[in-house]
Amino acid sequence: MTPCMTLPFASYVDSVPEILDQSGARALVNACDAILLKPNLVTGDAFPITTHPDCVRAVITWLKSETNADIVIGEGCGDMSKETDDIYAALGYTSLSRETGVPLVDLNTAPLTRRENPSCEVFPEIYLPEIAFTHTLISLPVLKAHSLADITGSLKNMIGLAPPAHYSGQFGTWKKALFHNRMHQSIMDLNTYITPAFTLMDASVGMAEYHLGGPTCDPPVNTLIAGHDPKAVDRKAAALLGVDWRAIPHLR
Repeated sequence: MTPCMTLPFASYVDSVPEILDQSGARALVNACDAILLKPNLVTGDAFPITTHPDCVRAVITWLKSETNADIVIGEGCGDMSKETDDIYAALGYTSLSRETGVPLVDLNTAPLTRRENPSCEVFPEIYLPEIAFTHTLISLPVLKAHSLADITGSLKNMIGLAPPAHYSGQFGTWKKALFHNRMHQSIMDLNTYITPAFTLMDASVGMAEYHLGGPTCDPPVNTLIAGHDPKAVDRKAAALLGVDWRAIPHLR
């Protein structure tokens, strides 16, 4: 598998299977029994703020042609006033699940496991969904600048795994607001415990300045990024946004 590659975007139907074929994803999925697809559905706003269901649909179609592994879609939204099931319904994931037969999991309420790592500065102890460790995790983020993390990509997408029961409050009203304190170190700590086995980032449009609104990239970036190294994917994403990854602490 290549650490990271890019492909010009034509359509989800054509470009997603092409980049999955070329980036070596086949070897990974053929070696696993269960797969967790983790889109970025932080809020109920549609693409390009969140992962387009057609992108996930194309991934599922490719996976089903390559493997008999069990496939689930999992997310834990960060929205202060909505639950993950609301987000799934609003963004077309509930109908996607019915169409494909791939179940949806609310990572905000899924059974948890407790892990420890004394070397982690912010989270020497952490609670995360069991499913993140029993399934091969494929991250499906979108290209976005971020107000606290500089960019939000594959590594930051893992914050969706954090249960609000343990990580809300103190630093904002979002369900995972505890991560807003020392954001870069929090991302690094989290990915010490769980990091994607593979990433497909939808950089077909891109959010140029802010992760929850503002201008889109002009012109659209028209690119997909994929690979087994999430840091390499995010460094490439930073470059597409015109940001030097060396200036982003969690990517250095």
